[in-house]
Amino acid sequence: MKREDIPNLISVLRIFMSVPVVWMLLEQQFGIALVLFAVAGISDGLDGYLAKHYGWQSQLGGLLDPLADKVLLVSSYLTLALIGIIPVWLVLLVILRDLIIVTGALVYHFRVMELDAHPSMISKVNTFSQIVLVLAVVLDRGLVSLPELLIDSLIWVVLITTVASGVNYVWVWSRLALSHKKNP
Repeated sequence: MKREDIPNLISVLRIFMSVPVVWMLLEQQFGIALVLFAVAGISDGLDGYLAKHYGWQSQLGGLLDPLADKVLLVSSYLTLALIGIIPVWLVLLVILRDLIIVTGALVYHFRVMELDAHPSMISKVNTFSQIVLVLAVVLDRGLVSLPELLIDSLIWVVLITTVASGVNYVWVWSRLALSHKKNP
């Protein structure tokens, strides 16, 4: 293993951290789940810092990092819905958005041209709001009682940013595909 592989190794470890996070959520050990989720978040920042600061960025890392984030978030959302803490319809919407984006990216990449995708600002806001919702509901169940209005508001923020982000990706990639067909 080379030093340049450290960010990728951290991303892989973050994928595996999803298992104990889900387990602790299922066991309703919310304090431990919160700590594990926080460690995963810190590892996300650490691998990004190392990759950028030392120039250890790679194509594999460009795939592993967002994959690790998605595995952790989607598994957390599925588990929180399973135990009745967040609405199932919200989880389905989040997963549908991700499926639409991945499908669109694959179609664009293989039918139009190579895709050099970077997250849009609304997508970053969506991911942040999804993380905040997980932290809030786990914090609410484990350590501090939060106002129901706050949790409900966060659910609406995730709903709105999920829809806006999905529509944004479809709009941008559709326009790019159409302009590429006009100007090959």
